Amino acid sequence: MFAARKIKMYTLFVVLTGLAMNDIQAQTTIIASNPTSPATVRKILPKKPKPLSRELSAGYRLNSDGWSIFVDKGYVRSDEGKLSDLFYNLRIIQLELGEHKDARQHKKKYEDIAGNQTKPFVYGKINNFYTFKMGYGFRRLIAGKPEPGTVSIHWFGTGGLALGMEKPYYIEGFAPQDGVGPLVQQTMKYSETNKDYFLDDRYIIGGSGFTKGFDEMQFVPGLHVKTGLHFDFAATKKTVLAVETGINAELYSRKIQIMARDEGKQYFVNIFASFQFGKRW
Repeated sequence: MFAARKIKMYTLFVVLTGLAMNDIQAQTTIIASNPTSPATVRKILPKKPKPLSRELSAGYRLNSDGWSIFVDKGYVRSDEGKLSDLFYNLRIIQLELGEHKDARQHKKKYEDIAGNQTKPFVYGKINNFYTFKMGYGFRRLIAGKPEPGTVSIHWFGTGGLALGMEKPYYIEGFAPQDGVGPLVQQTMKYSETNKDYFLDDRYIIGGSGFTKGFDEMQFVPGLHVKTGLHFDFAATKKTVLAVETGINAELYSRKIQIMARDEGKQYFVNIFASFQFGKRW
């Protein structure tokens, strides 16, 4: 009697164990065949993308007294946290190369006796003045929404070192050699000995070309600062497409003379508009 009861209990245990194993197997099969189950979602959930924190852009700037090209490198401030993708607050490093021109200068050209056009030249110009500027500054969102497809408005400011490059301006014309003797055709720059011929249209043939005078360039150190508004039209967070407007000021260690009949000036102030494009990552 006792042995028979023991056999029945053992048989019941085996049956229950088998049923439990079948149930576990069935649940495993359902999870494997159902990718939307919580267990599967936890396994295949992709990692969140790394927040955008940098940008690189380049552009062209049209100044009221010349032109420039520039490159900007931007860094999101480390305390932005989850807002870094919105680019509310950037630190900017900027490199810029440009040229200052006198508002009165314009190119002229003549026809010689045979009817040939002379090379264009700028009457009265005695120096080209180029600038290379290194700046550090900020850009902050002040209006608009930074979501893709919308326009955002930012305030920016940069400042730093400026290196002026003064290059003599050469023309082709007729003047006495070394200021004395008969007139001879020559490539000449402005000087006290030839100024009467350099500034007289009757003795000018044309310009001498862009590269002439680079070996005589003089460097003039200075400082610069600019501020203005940045309008971002980018369609996605990973691109830069913007227009800027603002005001720029530069101060140099000595006066720069561009035109012959001017005393020269030590500082330059201009307004500008620029276009830039680039990427963020």
